[in-house]
Amino acid sequence: MTLHYYQNHAQDFFDGTVNVDMTSLYEAFTQHLPHGAQVLDAGCGSGRDAKAFHDMGYQVDAFDASSAMVELAKQHTGLPVQLMTFSEIDGKAQYDGIWCCASLLHVPSSELPEVMQKLADALKPGGVWYVSFKYGNGERVQGERRFTDLNEMELQRLLNHMSEIDIFSLWITKDNRPDRHEIWFNGILKKKIERQESYQENDKK
Repeated sequence: MTLHYYQNHAQDFFDGTVNVDMTSLYEAFTQHLPHGAQVLDAGCGSGRDAKAFHDMGYQVDAFDASSAMVELAKQHTGLPVQLMTFSEIDGKAQYDGIWCCASLLHVPSSELPEVMQKLADALKPGGVWYVSFKYGNGERVQGERRFTDLNEMELQRLLNHMSEIDIFSLWITKDNRPDRHEIWFNGILKKKIERQESYQENDKK
């Protein structure tokens, strides 16, 4: 259902989202990134954010599940955007930052734990991960798309089984598109840096 929507309305979606000002969200994310960081734009849509990060000097990988969106994103970004789904992610400690802007919200709630774990695995220790969902609780169908809405409690529940991921900050924003009134739930997550025993501790015995 949702994929068909993006296939059939790719140009309209591109036109409606590609010029949205995301500056404040970028700043919340990039302040945690090292110079020249490896960034994954997961579910990149128009490629707006992938292009912005590339222009900032980051090394960017991007993918989307809609072939029509992938072609538009390639044209917009000049990057080799991949056609793939969240379930196909298989990277291990590959990225300094992962950007999931209004993309995970289309994953059915039953599949979110596995998808979130795949993303966490692809993040380097100490890495930063941005997520956004429409604010709420539960699954719903709106028009031709299905959504999984999240709030603070539901995100924490998802992360309870992911001990390597901490919540750094959560906040609410209004939709930046004209004539849209949705409330968005934003989060910055961080992957813990594994503690290593010091030489002194190793030499105690």
